[in-house]
Amino acid sequence: MSERHRGLLPYLAVAALALIWGVSFLFIKIAVHDMSPIVLVLIRSASACVALALIVRAMGRPLFGGGWRRRIIPFALLGITGGLVPWGAIAWGEEHISSGLASILNSTTPLWTAVLVYWVIPSDRPSALNYAGVLIGFAGVVVLVVPDLAAKGLAGSTAGALAVVLASLSYAVNALYVRRKLRGVSIYEVSLGQLAATAFLAIPFAAPLLPSVHVALPSMGAVVALGVGGSAIGLLLYFYIMNTLGPVQATGVTLLVPVTAVIWGVILLQESLTLPIVIGMVVILTGVVLTNLRRRKGVQVSEKEPAAA
Repeated sequence: MSERHRGLLPYLAVAALALIWGVSFLFIKIAVHDMSPIVLVLIRSASACVALALIVRAMGRPLFGGGWRRRIIPFALLGITGGLVPWGAIAWGEEHISSGLASILNSTTPLWTAVLVYWVIPSDRPSALNYAGVLIGFAGVVVLVVPDLAAKGLAGSTAGALAVVLASLSYAVNALYVRRKLRGVSIYEVSLGQLAATAFLAIPFAAPLLPSVHVALPSMGAVVALGVGGSAIGLLLYFYIMNTLGPVQATGVTLLVPVTAVIWGVILLQESLTLPIVIGMVVILTGVVLTNLRRRKGVQVSEKEPAAA
């Protein structure tokens, strides 16, 4: 593969991940009709863990590399900050607020990351132009979501909104921890470690509630789709982007999620594409482009152990 094509791969991964995560809030909304948020976390993480393990073995890779026992605590921290807390908080939040409001609050993740990275990882500090891109992208999300909120109202509570903000902050902490502590570890091992830890940590909270789960095909299909697509495949793409572009750019995918949600709505639900929506999408894409400018050179990506920028 040529150097030019290899340089495009992280951006193709961004597009693919945005498309995958674009339906996540819809799936969550469907799933919480028949199960509690913590049960959703357990089923989602367990199905994702099984799916990813099958993918890794099909590729002829070991499930975990050498020295994995030393990473039990790091994996546990990833399970808390990247699975247990944000997935549970978003699912609970969507019981109280609309999907539109949840998506705009979730898109604050790169803002939190851009603020925290300044002190946590000075070498990954974005440029002023990158910070401007994050703010422009967030403004585009506001433009995109406000018409829907104006028509349907907030449809929720302050507690639900704060829960999604907490999830966004947790995602930011997760991204920075991976970048700082696990940047030399295979993306397959990091993804599988996080998912296994999330499932394990969710068991004591979810087990007492399992008998009350209403088994319905739409909700079970939605949560398994979340696990296999949004988590198993999604985490591989996410950590790959993290290792090639950086934490701010990786979490910046959340700015694109409302855009892809609109695209899926037009394709699957025949929703209309209005002028405010188009303007919001253009502003978001402009912000994402600015966020990814001036990327540091010298990034080499290894298939086994991706190097950091």
